[in-house]
Amino acid sequence: MLGTTPRYVYGVTVSDTTISADQTASRPRAVLVTGGNRGIGLAIARSFAEAGDDVVITHRSGTPPEGLRGVICDVTDSESVDRAFTEAEQLLGRSVEVLVANAGITKDTLLMRMSDEDFDAVLDTNLTGAFRCARRAVKGMIRARAGRIILVSSVVGLLGSAGQTNYAASKAGLVGLARSITRELGGRGITANVVAPGFIETEMTEQLSEDLRKTYLSGIPAGRFATAEEVAGAVRFLAGPDAAYISGAVIPVDGGLGMGH
Repeated sequence: MLGTTPRYVYGVTVSDTTISADQTASRPRAVLVTGGNRGIGLAIARSFAEAGDDVVITHRSGTPPEGLRGVICDVTDSESVDRAFTEAEQLLGRSVEVLVANAGITKDTLLMRMSDEDFDAVLDTNLTGAFRCARRAVKGMIRARAGRIILVSSVVGLLGSAGQTNYAASKAGLVGLARSITRELGGRGITANVVAPGFIETEMTEQLSEDLRKTYLSGIPAGRFATAEEVAGAVRFLAGPDAAYISGAVIPVDGGLGMGH
């Protein structure tokens, strides 16, 4: 209920002109998932939609998956990001309240063979792209004095990986990005966290040879790959009311693969 007595919502004092925590939790949230047309991003978008939230995804081309609204966005281009947010806000009817920065690419090769272009392209999409989206999202979040930013990283960003220096660097950088956002905007009711998935059960992992599959699984204490839905569950938790006091955290969803890092 709204009242005249100041109280704390998402870590900041609010007055009777602001939306209460109960109202925020009970009404559908405005969610934007970048790269939400396939894989982990699609599982995240569908998880929010099934929970009753208002969801828009970004995709680079084509049409959005059935049942989801989408906007075209190239996260390597600031103008494209701004247009996508404007279109998403029109579809949602309000500013983005939950940003899930998931868009990412890989260009794997050994360090000595990696070109500047391959290194830069992965950083520009995975890290700088997340920065561009977060920078645009916080405009509305600051006005609302509330918001959730979840950056999708990888266990590779914590452990490193041969042949993936560009990818590992980009995913490790997301940790610093989230923690700096937390330092800068935590007092405005905005949280920023990282989810770091490990190996995910996909069509690609299903095609692994039995020997290679055993090799990968031997390093995972849980003894299995994760599902995309399990990653989505961690993301939704960080966007929910029970995570209001969690910020600057890295949540591994890796079956114990990267523990201690």
